[in-house]
Amino acid sequence: MTIASVLGAIVIGAVIGALGRLLLPGRQPIGWILTIIVGIVAALIGTAIAQAFNVATTDGIDWIELVMQVVLAMVGVGLVAGLRRSKA
Repeated sequence: MTIASVLGAIVIGAVIGALGRLLLPGRQPIGWILTIIVGIVAALIGTAIAQAFNVATTDGIDWIELVMQVVLAMVGVGLVAGLRRSKA
């Protein structure tokens, strides 16, 4: 694991998490660090699901995989926000 791959995962996680948070209606009381963590986890799980369903990998953007990742990020942000609200 290189520095570039770690930084790439953080950047991709931030984008996926931000997209999931933007598309989820309502206010989510979670910070940007949790958003990035949720995005990284959603990106990893989305990629694993796409590979399990034999979604083709292309040279460009893999739209099906991206949609899976964003939907998982929406679910993750919703779960984390719900847990944060119940503790407060």
